[in-house]
Amino acid sequence: MERSLSGSSVYLNNAATTWPKPPCVGEAMAHFLSCGGANLGRGTSSSRDMGTLNTVLDCRLSLAALLGGYEGGDPRYVTFCPNVTEALNVVLRGLLRPGMSVLTSSMEHNAVVRPSRALERSGVAVTFLPCGSDGALDPQTLADALAARRYDLMVLAHASNVCGTVQPLGTVAELCAGAGVPLVLDSAQTAGVLPIDAAALGLAALCFTGHKGLMGPQGIGGILWRPDFAARVEPLVAGGTGSYSHVETQPEELPDKFESGTPNLPGIVGLHAALGWIGETGIERVAERERELGGKLLEGLSRVEGIQLTGKRGMEGRLPVFSFNIEGLDNGMLADALSREGFETRPGLHCAPVAHRTLGSFPQGGLRVSPGYFTTPGELDAFLEALSAAAELLGQEA
Repeated sequence: MERSLSGSSVYLNNAATTWPKPPCVGEAMAHFLSCGGANLGRGTSSSRDMGTLNTVLDCRLSLAALLGGYEGGDPRYVTFCPNVTEALNVVLRGLLRPGMSVLTSSMEHNAVVRPSRALERSGVAVTFLPCGSDGALDPQTLADALAARRYDLMVLAHASNVCGTVQPLGTVAELCAGAGVPLVLDSAQTAGVLPIDAAALGLAALCFTGHKGLMGPQGIGGILWRPDFAARVEPLVAGGTGSYSHVETQPEELPDKFESGTPNLPGIVGLHAALGWIGETGIERVAERERELGGKLLEGLSRVEGIQLTGKRGMEGRLPVFSFNIEGLDNGMLADALSREGFETRPGLHCAPVAHRTLGSFPQGGLRVSPGYFTTPGELDAFLEALSAAAELLGQEA
C-alpha cells in the first residue's frame, strides 16, 4: 500500500542512508537498551551477558553468510567499527607504508581519496585509474596498469554514490588475483542490494556500512577479512578487548585485534535485526524492486527539459542513484525548492569531487535523487511533477 503524500515529506536520499528502516530495527535496539544492555565480554556468564555475546556472534555469522565470509563463514573474520570510512582507513593506514603503492579509481568517495592523499604525503604512491564519462572502469585500463608496475593494494568502490554506476567486480577481482594484488572493496552502496561473495571473489577485505543497503542504524559498519590479509594489517587503535587481559600488547587473534573498546552494541543489535529482515525479504526481491523504481525514475528524468544526467542511460550496470543538473539552474537552489514542496534530495559534490570531475560535473556537482526499497511509484510520479514545476519557476526567476 502506498504511503500518503499529504502532510509528510517524500524521502529520496537513500544513497546517504536508507529510510525508513524496517520496524524491527528500532524495536530491537529499544529492547536491548531497556531490557539487556550488558557490555561485550566485560561481565560474567549471566543471562544478560550471554544475551549480548550471542547477539553479536549471530550478527557476525549473518554478515559472513550474506557477504561471503571465509572458511565457511567463520565469524571471527568479521570485525566491527563505526562506519565504512573508518573501515577503509583501518585497511589503508594499517597496511600501507612509505615506498608502497596503492591503485584505485577516479570514481572513489572521499573515504578513500582523503586517506590516500594523506598516505601519499608520507611516501605511499597513489594511482587513480581514469574511468569513462559514465563512471565505469574499463578492465583494459586496469590490465594495462597492472602490467606496467607492481602494486601493493587496490581499493575499489563497488558502485558510485554519485551516479550509481556498478563496476565490473568479477573481472577486476580476476585481474587483481592474476597480478597478486590484494583487492579491497568499498561496498557502501551495494551491500544488501547486490549479491557479493567475498570468498569466491578472493577479496582481501570487504568494507561495509550498516545504515545503507543493509537497512541498519547509523554508527555501525565493519570489515569482512581474508585471514592472511588481516594478519598483515596493523590495528589503528589498541586497548581493552575484554579478552587476553594479562597481555600488555594488542592481541593478534580476530576479531579482538581490531576491536578495542566498547563497540556500538545498540547499533550491532539493530544491524542484526535488519539482516534478519533482509534474509526474510530476499536480496533478489530488494534488488528487483529498486531496479523497477530506478527504471521508472530514469525514464521520467529523461523527459525533463534541459536535464544533464550523469552515469549510464539505462538500468543495466547501475543502481537507482541519479545525479543531474538542469541547464541554467543551481542544483542547490533546485534542491531547496523541492524541499519546500516536501521532497528530500541531496545537492552538491556528495563527498566525491574526483568522481564529479570524471563525470564532467565539477565544480557544481549535481542534484542527487536516490529512491529505496520503501519508495512508492506514486511518490516518484509526484517528485517528477514537482521537479518540472520547480525548474520552470526557477527558470523564470533566473
